[in-house]
Amino acid sequence: MAQSYPRATTAPNGTNGKRPPGRPRSEESKRAILRSTLKFLSKPGGFADLSIEAIASDASVSKATIYRWWPTRAALVVDAFSASADEELRFPDTGSLRRDISLQMRRLIHIFRSPRGKVVAALLAGGQSDPELIEAFRERFLWPRRYNAYKALQRGIDRGELAPDTDLDLLLDSLYGAIYMRFLIRHIELKEDVADEICNLILKPCEPRSSAKQ
Repeated sequence: MAQSYPRATTAPNGTNGKRPPGRPRSEESKRAILRSTLKFLSKPGGFADLSIEAIASDASVSKATIYRWWPTRAALVVDAFSASADEELRFPDTGSLRRDISLQMRRLIHIFRSPRGKVVAALLAGGQSDPELIEAFRERFLWPRRYNAYKALQRGIDRGELAPDTDLDLLLDSLYGAIYMRFLIRHIELKEDVADEICNLILKPCEPRSSAKQ
């Protein structure tokens, strides 16, 4: 049975994949802005102390240039982190659902354990009191990657590795919830090898019955 994905997603820049009218973006300036944003986010104070003025100065662009490409500070912040992690967090297609998910989860854990993890923590913490920030995180980071996760799960269904009636949202929340729990609460050290343990625990019961008996 074919799955219908819970929702569509916009492109990470919020443009639905369409280039806005007018002159093409200066990719060099855009990269400079994203680099400067990440640099300031990694400093003490994070999102709370981040200013468009400081980013513009550091990237050698005008504030108008930044606002022309990003409507809000939240959108810029999330795009900066998203751009830094985009290649790493693409889902592989190895022919095995469990391996695809485990590899992608390992990469996510690697990012969380790196200096960029501080950026994620700042985004999630700031989003608890800033609806605009958490909305930007959902729309520009979480949903594009979740949509790719749906496609990876659908490949697993097509190969007979996953029951067709599996609740994809509940499955993804169960898989990744443990990672976010350890990342944010830090009650247990978050290590990359926990990805395999989570996949074995969560995915096995979701296999079709005929496959699970083998």
